[in-house]
Amino acid sequence: MNREELEERQLEIANRMKNIIWTVCGDYTLEAKPDVEAFLKSKYIALYDGIKQGAFAKYFEKEKLSMYLVKKVYLGAREDALVAIAQLCMEKAVGDRIARERKGVSSIQKKAYEYVLDHEMDMLVKSEFGRLQLAMMRQVLTGERRCEEKIRKQLDRIEPLEKAADTMEVIRTIDDCYNAWVDPGFEQIHGDLSKVLAVTVEELMEYSWQDFLTEDMYEENFEAYLEQMSQQMTATGQNHAEEKKDEKESSKKRKIVRVSEEDLKKVYTYIELNFGKTYLSPLEEKKINFQLCRGIHADCGLYFTDGILANPVKKNYQLEYAKKQQGKNKYAYYDNHRTVKQNIVILSGILKKAMAMRQEEITILSDRGKICPERLWKIGRSRDAKLFSQICPADGSTFVVDVLIDASGSQRVRQEQVALQAYIIMQALSSVHIPHRVMSFCTFWDHTILQRYREYDEDASANEKIFNFTTSSNNRDGLAIRAASLGLLEREEERKIMIILSDGRPYDVILNRPNGRNPQPYQGKYAVRDTGTEVRRLRNLGVSVLGVFAGEEKDLEAEKKIFGRDFAYIRDISRFSRIVGSYLNKQIEENWLE
Repeated sequence: MNREELEERQLEIANRMKNIIWTVCGDYTLEAKPDVEAFLKSKYIALYDGIKQGAFAKYFEKEKLSMYLVKKVYLGAREDALVAIAQLCMEKAVGDRIARERKGVSSIQKKAYEYVLDHEMDMLVKSEFGRLQLAMMRQVLTGERRCEEKIRKQLDRIEPLEKAADTMEVIRTIDDCYNAWVDPGFEQIHGDLSKVLAVTVEELMEYSWQDFLTEDMYEENFEAYLEQMSQQMTATGQNHAEEKKDEKESSKKRKIVRVSEEDLKKVYTYIELNFGKTYLSPLEEKKINFQLCRGIHADCGLYFTDGILANPVKKNYQLEYAKKQQGKNKYAYYDNHRTVKQNIVILSGILKKAMAMRQEEITILSDRGKICPERLWKIGRSRDAKLFSQICPADGSTFVVDVLIDASGSQRVRQEQVALQAYIIMQALSSVHIPHRVMSFCTFWDHTILQRYREYDEDASANEKIFNFTTSSNNRDGLAIRAASLGLLEREEERKIMIILSDGRPYDVILNRPNGRNPQPYQGKYAVRDTGTEVRRLRNLGVSVLGVFAGEEKDLEAEKKIFGRDFAYIRDISRFSRIVGSYLNKQIEENWLE
């Protein structure tokens, strides 16, 4: 069936699938949402998924299971891997059971499996979840149980679900599998299943789920994400985590948000409500936007704020969420107080030593200066021409540092750690009296929001504002760097340094506004090239720029293209402060001896 035929028969197909769902579950009041698009792939897959959807509602509590998955993601679980495991578990708990109970389902199930094996084998074998799915399908089609030992053990873990008595049994199995196969440290960091289930609906509703939704949305929509998670449970086919994630991200990246002038007026109001009032006057804001929002950022805006906790418009969900995240950040500080203090002492000591050396004269060997009689024997015997000594006077040059932190949704799982590491850096810089500013950035619709945690010349008491750090939405890195550099380049200090913590994946949607000029969505090579251009521009102006990469290994190449040799890859965010401290020390020492 092609797309034109699908569109003509869409209502007919939807009704047919709804009847299947209702017949299987025995509840004609159930809100059925068949995936009509699946018919383009295979009618047997579409029918089988509909059957599973009805069986899912018949045997188990659909909302209870979906709610568990959302709570698990909220606490930091990888959505792609969790969904893949849940799909496999539901296949075992629902698919085989309904095939045994209802005549004719077995035939549809096998034809759906055969389609997957014929058309998706190459993709499935590339991932562990895909191979596990293949083993399950072969077992149904041929009765064959042969597979690699690891897959066999995984099958053994989920096979008891054929006789699952209730929803909690399914939930426990999914949770055990995720913790064993994907993230063995999850329980230690985030808590066990009881901790997951203890997350309240209020907490979930306060969080912005737009980073997880398949469509970009103006408002936070917890219900939409819950429904989306529910729909994914009964999908057949490529459910392996790696490819599914890429497909989802690719789908999101193609999205273009179409807005009217009326909608655009609402955007600014929404930004104020969710990010706090700006600290700029209307005239200052207009001037900066005119100056910086050019080229590929011509349709964008910049919004400077001290955050919703500092300047709220009114009490709302986002304000309460920010308060809770502040509490989590502070708790992480108090819980690791001794370690944090130790790191501050170490880094402060390193920086103090480097700064002290700059205040002393040192003697170095040179090819000019005061002759060294004891080295004259080298004439005619050595190529070493350094027969003289020179006194390097104390260096009185001054330093200023900008720390720019990616606060997009990708940083959500490490908010507390980022806040702690930034605090260590801030305290160390304060101890040696190096002026520094710390800001975070994210992008909501067409506005890049820069939240300020301290200004250059504030005293150390301002450093605690970093505990207000929260994450949200997308990231337009090039524009954020351009905006941050404006204040840095205006400073009088001779040595300027910018440190950027990011995940190496600049990504932002494009607004198709009336009379818009933006050429394309801010993503991929296009976004990487723009971000790299801004970094090189700063370096050409004499600013030392360090990229600290905290993303996934597959994005390393993009990070290298952006920052060149001056970037650090940290697999553990706890190394952030030490890496930055080492870089600062290197800059101080190298600039002195130039």
